[in-house]
Amino acid sequence: MPGDKVYLVGPMGAGKSTVARLLAPRLQAGVVDLDAEIEDAFGRSIPELFAEHGESGFRDREERVLAEVAQRPGPLVVATGGGVILRDANRRVMAASGTMVYLHADVDTLLARTAGSANRPLLQVADPRAKLAALQAERDPLYREAAILVEGAESSPAEVAEEILHRLADAGDTPVE
Repeated sequence: MPGDKVYLVGPMGAGKSTVARLLAPRLQAGVVDLDAEIEDAFGRSIPELFAEHGESGFRDREERVLAEVAQRPGPLVVATGGGVILRDANRRVMAASGTMVYLHADVDTLLARTAGSANRPLLQVADPRAKLAALQAERDPLYREAAILVEGAESSPAEVAEEILHRLADAGDTPVE
């Protein structure tokens, strides 16, 4: 693996944060939730940052925090935000410092997992399903650039973490316990 980080990428609701917490101990790695890091760094919630700076301003802040996390010493499992993949700079940073794992789930699964969440600014629209479908269509080709693709809609978070461990081992990136 190019570095000692494992970056979980995928749409909101794919289970990145949950899987990261399960995977990190198995890899003897720390865990980082990128959205929480952004909130800590700027003293505002994700919805507040979107409201104050727009999506572009939020993405600028996300890019800075991701670059800082990538420089941290030691192995980490990083649960990224769904849009981190949009910027070339972010994809380069992740590829240079670790392995990207795309947690894929279908739109209906994502909708069920994100329903009613006030902490997802992009879903504060009249038709969240249509928005999720549009985001998935736009971002899926970028997510698929990840080194590892894991289908997660039908699996439990523990099963997804186990699949990632095996896929990393198959790629020669880490031993399976």
